[in-house]
Amino acid sequence: MIDTTELVEKVKEGTIVTPKGFKAGGVHVGLRKTRKDVGVIMSEVPAVSTAVYTQSHFQAAPLKVTQESLGDGILQAVIVNSAVANACTGAEGMENAYQMRKWLAEYHGLPESSVAVSSTGVIGEQLPMDLVKKGCFGVTPTDDGGEDFASAILTTDKETKSSCYRMKIGEKVVTIAGASKGSGMIHPNMATMLGFITTDADVDHGALERLLKSTVDHSFNQITVDGETSTNDMVLAMANGCAENEKLDEGHEDWNLFVHAFSEVCCDLAKKIASDGEGATKLVEVRVNSARTKEEAREVAKKIVGSSLVKTAIYGEDGNWGRIIGAMGHSKATFDAEKCAVAVGPYTVFEKGGGVNFSEEEVSDYLSQNEVRITVDLNAGEENGTAWGCDLTYDYVKINASYRT
Repeated sequence: MIDTTELVEKVKEGTIVTPKGFKAGGVHVGLRKTRKDVGVIMSEVPAVSTAVYTQSHFQAAPLKVTQESLGDGILQAVIVNSAVANACTGAEGMENAYQMRKWLAEYHGLPESSVAVSSTGVIGEQLPMDLVKKGCFGVTPTDDGGEDFASAILTTDKETKSSCYRMKIGEKVVTIAGASKGSGMIHPNMATMLGFITTDADVDHGALERLLKSTVDHSFNQITVDGETSTNDMVLAMANGCAENEKLDEGHEDWNLFVHAFSEVCCDLAKKIASDGEGATKLVEVRVNSARTKEEAREVAKKIVGSSLVKTAIYGEDGNWGRIIGAMGHSKATFDAEKCAVAVGPYTVFEKGGGVNFSEEEVSDYLSQNEVRITVDLNAGEENGTAWGCDLTYDYVKINASYRT
């Protein structure tokens, strides 16, 4: 089998507009005090599109409108506002989401059904539509507006989040890029985060839909900041075919190459969200090896990275392995506790049912780094899984105690 990692190139300064035929932009209209708050992505041509959504019972109005737009699997534009989620806002909220779609379509001369709508922010408040209208008619998408868009979709995030990779499909260069937001209420299936993926590849719609769902399962759905799930969020992918490659699907000889690049973009964005968790000082990666199934490996990894006790121990730079096995113990995975091993960085701290001698000082020093890894071997099978999160700090409480003030 060809090693796809050698055939995929990371584009270090790439943004959502690096793939051919995409433009974007973002402006400040007053939804937020100073930061940009309305963003737009535009494809020069209709793009094959698909999305996955929050599994909250309280799905927000913009998501319902977007699902309607995606009925035929084609989009040409996306409009996003931050600061106000337009969730739990009743009939008026639905009307406002439709109005956003209508205004953007009108401004760019597009069918309303080709526009997706997304909002993020405070739940339960109506959108100030006079300001939103300024955004719908005020964003001029450009081929260098990727960073402005990435900034406009943020809420409590400290930084923008973008990723971009390219590869050759046949003789054509194909690019995949993404932008995301998320800092708190992160425990997706999907939870409060937004992800937007653009590619200039020509891709079969069904193949893209299946790829997005499977990739989200091992990327965005494997991050947690605080275990909370929200009302609004989604990952949306658009493929406009401007690279003029031979159409891709699962039967194409270069499909695995495309899948690898797509996965890299999504995993990059997921890790950036985890790293930027509210109040976080460390990115935490948990790898679970030798599980019975992929699902069990992923579940155990997410249990550990989502444990408040594990997260606070990591913040305190304390190699307390009891908290790790405590989190493992209430997963639904099947394994023999007497066969498990746990390592913090390079240091084994638990194996064969008990703790082992290790240097507390060395483990504490390792946990003082900005990125830390916990590795668990279940010795129950051959499947692996990874999850990402962050430490839990005093600042998380401060940020969320004053979220609406």
